[in-house]
Amino acid sequence: MTIRVVLADDEGLIRTALATLLPLEGDITVVAEASDGHQALAAFAEHQPDVLVLDLEMPGLDGLDVAGAVLAEHPDQPVLMLTRHARPGMLRSALRLGVRGFLGKQSAPDAIAEAIAHVAAGGRHVAPTVSAQALIDDCPLTEREKDVLRVASDGYSASDISRILHLAPGTVRNYLSSAIGKTHTTTRHDAARHAREQGWI
Repeated sequence: MTIRVVLADDEGLIRTALATLLPLEGDITVVAEASDGHQALAAFAEHQPDVLVLDLEMPGLDGLDVAGAVLAEHPDQPVLMLTRHARPGMLRSALRLGVRGFLGKQSAPDAIAEAIAHVAAGGRHVAPTVSAQALIDDCPLTEREKDVLRVASDGYSASDISRILHLAPGTVRNYLSSAIGKTHTTTRHDAARHAREQGWI
């Protein structure tokens, strides 16, 4: 049975090469290509592919954003994520969303085709190099600092964070100050954004 794939990658050369090479490596048809996250969502809605292949880093909506949106509505959808750098926490974030496959963009086309077939059949595929990178967790934040930044990332003030997390205002300010220092940023919003980009929250 032919595996129908939607392929999303903002790097045109890589996307075009994969679209050409994947059908040569297995019974795969690339039914649509997308160059950003919004196009990926539109292509998924139009084609309902067997496997959605997403670049992790794309403009607008990144691969995790797209995967989260798709899997919230279609939890059984096979999604394969490609990345140049498995940042600490990113693999765990992807797996929590329900992403079934995760491998490096430097992987050979036959390895990517094999991963596509594996996730299409209901399995999981995480490349050893990716899992080794992702398991090196260099997050400097404590669990409480992560909690505070999660709430801060939604735009809440320090007093709102205090109320939501049932913490004293001074305690919240201390956690925020510590998190800002550890992330080498200048505001709580920058610290929250940095922590989210690193996959820490």
